[in-house]
Amino acid sequence: MVGPSFEIVSGWAARGVPLQIAFEGIDRHFERYYARGPRRRPVKIDFCEADVLDVFDQWRRAIGLVQSPVDGRESAVDGRQSTESRQSPIPRQSSLPAHLERVLLKLSNARAKGILNESFDAALDGVARELDAARAGARGLRGEARQALVARLDALDVELGQRAASAIGEQERGALAREADDELAAFRLTMPPEAFARARAAALDRLIRRRLALPSVRLDAATG
Repeated sequence: MVGPSFEIVSGWAARGVPLQIAFEGIDRHFERYYARGPRRRPVKIDFCEADVLDVFDQWRRAIGLVQSPVDGRESAVDGRQSTESRQSPIPRQSSLPAHLERVLLKLSNARAKGILNESFDAALDGVARELDAARAGARGLRGEARQALVARLDALDVELGQRAASAIGEQERGALAREADDELAAFRLTMPPEAFARARAAALDRLIRRRLALPSVRLDAATG
């Protein structure tokens, strides 16, 4: 790889884009590319940059990394701050009914696989039933009622993550923890220990959910 393509990929590394995140962005581009029908021309990696950076941005938000506008260093949002921001009024483009539909579909797909054991499958059923009931009354919610539902989604999301972490085996959890460390390697030296610990926990949670094909239940501003 030489020339402009090398410069683009080098730029990803300079930004701290983890290798796995770059792969996810490239895969996303190819999925969209082939969804339009058979293609014969090779795709230059240059064309994947927008998807790579988009996935990188989503990953940063998912694990709570924010960049200081002063020195460019990475830090992690405090858990209490991030909860408050999620409970603040949600932008209009975020649709509760559409979000609940997506989460229920993913939960249904995960449940159909019989992921781990009867206890965990039963937990998924419980979350799905509550979300299905919430969906029936989600359209048109405003004010305190909407904020209460958003807060409940936050709580369900935490519960689902904790159950998933407890359900997978120690060996697999250890492997995913090492992968989380690899993802954050570029940021570790510039982050305070407490901030790194929060980011690492969030990165591990993300990897466990990806492994089990579990959705994020909470409603974020990015959920269109």
